[in-house]
Amino acid sequence: MISPEVRVLALNPEGRSLHICQDHGRTVGELVRISGHDAQKYVEFHRNLAQVRRVAAPLLSMTPPDMDHLKIEDYLNIGKLGLKFRDLDKKDAYRLLRWAPMAVADLVSEWFESGLLRATIAARGIFGTFAGPWSAGTSLGVLLQAAADGYAIAPALFAKGGAGAITEALVKAATATGVRIRKNAAVTGIRVKDGQATSVVLSSGEEIPATAVVSSADPRHTFLKLVDPAALDPNFLMKVRNYRCTGSVAKVNLALSGLPNFSEISERIHIGPSIDYLERAFDAAKYGEFSPQPYMDVAIPSLVDTSLAPKGAHVMSIHVQYTPYELKSGDWNSQREQFGDTVVNTLSAFAPNLRELIVHRQILTPLDLEQTYGLTGGHIFHGEHSLDQFFAFRPILGWAQYRTPIKCLYLCGAGTHPGGGVTGAPGANASREIIKDLRRGARQRL
Repeated sequence: MISPEVRVLALNPEGRSLHICQDHGRTVGELVRISGHDAQKYVEFHRNLAQVRRVAAPLLSMTPPDMDHLKIEDYLNIGKLGLKFRDLDKKDAYRLLRWAPMAVADLVSEWFESGLLRATIAARGIFGTFAGPWSAGTSLGVLLQAAADGYAIAPALFAKGGAGAITEALVKAATATGVRIRKNAAVTGIRVKDGQATSVVLSSGEEIPATAVVSSADPRHTFLKLVDPAALDPNFLMKVRNYRCTGSVAKVNLALSGLPNFSEISERIHIGPSIDYLERAFDAAKYGEFSPQPYMDVAIPSLVDTSLAPKGAHVMSIHVQYTPYELKSGDWNSQREQFGDTVVNTLSAFAPNLRELIVHRQILTPLDLEQTYGLTGGHIFHGEHSLDQFFAFRPILGWAQYRTPIKCLYLCGAGTHPGGGVTGAPGANASREIIKDLRRGARQRL
């Protein structure tokens, strides 16, 4: 993994841009040129986030409790969290309780006066969600980021050889232990008999018997497309259908013959200079339109990994938000190229030579993310990251322990705690519970 010193470069069309760095001292040096007040507050803000991390970090690797059937282990885990919370001083404890349900726009405005810094931090709270910076509960995204590494801003993190290199490393690790992996073998159904998952059915018609079935597909895909509805309680099905899983993100990938002439360059670039800019972008998606000036998180991984492009050429990956799953006028087949042009036009305001450098572009709309990658609603996180779909409520209250109402069927994807992102955390947590059940079943058979 390659982690550049600059976490993100926030571009400002009307003034000085801002580098947010791994080193707080370097970031403070950048901020002094913009706002002495913000330079001082930035250090204090991250000092408070470090305190939040002490309490929140253990949540990420914890199996959420079933609130109706608490076990001794649940009481112990809750007790440990309680002790960590009690160790906070009164001010930090108050802040932690107050921040989580806040709109992230309110949170950053309490700390900083620079619109660019406010927007850059606020973007972490809305990343991948169908919510704007003024939506309640969006501070949760910032707190989760802080729980992971103590920073409000996600790092610029790249796998050498591209994201596929991570997959290949996982394949090597798995096959070394005897795992058999089938490619191009779409699963079309999960067979259930007497309330227990017994096999998976492939598109070829082949049926594979199983002791346990573990789905990393999102909850709605798993229960509404792979399982016979007759095998599930109607009340549970209703809750699954009400699980909020409508995406707001598109991806535009560009192959470039050279490096765009941004005023400043970095491996990761934030486009969204103010809270109002971010909110207006969200307003468009609320009413079924893609924003004419979208919030974008731009990565140029070829700056740090030259193996990704021919000499002198580059690749650019653009996370585009907000992009509605359903359009009010027309459909994505007719609007796709216009949307791509909007993204390029917006970026061209910062890099005027971008258009002439484009050799090829790939546009992935939310509908493409659903149809090609199986993400229901095109949601990259398998469901909204919100307080009502977090921890013991993810995906559904009573079923947040990676188990499901069908015996021997488990969930392990981003639709389970602690949610989306390339972390492996949901799978690691799920594996712990699956192993417990398999060992318990083996003992019972003996």
